[in-house]
Amino acid sequence: MDEDIIEKAERYVAQRNRRLSGRLGFGIHGIVFETEGNADPGFSALKIHREEEPYARERDIYERLMEHGVFELSGFRVPQLLASDDDLLALEMTVVKPPFVLDFAGAYLDWPPEFSDEIWEAWEDKNREQFGDDWPMAQTILSELEDFGIHMHDPSPSNIRFR
Repeated sequence: MDEDIIEKAERYVAQRNRRLSGRLGFGIHGIVFETEGNADPGFSALKIHREEEPYARERDIYERLMEHGVFELSGFRVPQLLASDDDLLALEMTVVKPPFVLDFAGAYLDWPPEFSDEIWEAWEDKNREQFGDDWPMAQTILSELEDFGIHMHDPSPSNIRFR
């Protein structure tokens, strides 16, 4: 399956006179590559998704953030959407350095997930444990996202990075 993602990434950069210059990360929803311009200098992040639904959610969330001019939340940088390709399930974004918040493929737009009180309690315990002393700031960021109708139910230290 990763071969399919790599092929899509290569097609994407070829169409835009760019090249793949490394891998920035990977996860359940896809792989993030670093791209570099062939003619113009500059790097970008290219996320190729495995499935259409998480791609569409993440694209729509980045578009919502762009509509509201969101570049950061409580001092945490938010990547800016540069381009998207619905056929290749591709999002091209600016590269950000910590502190940052990114990866919205698992988030909900305009409505929160419906979980039982027990599940929410376990969610809170898990996040308190994984974020430690940083959990109050992570909660602030999650609250700011909710102000834009974005409900991130899968925060982690990899997508809300402090340092």
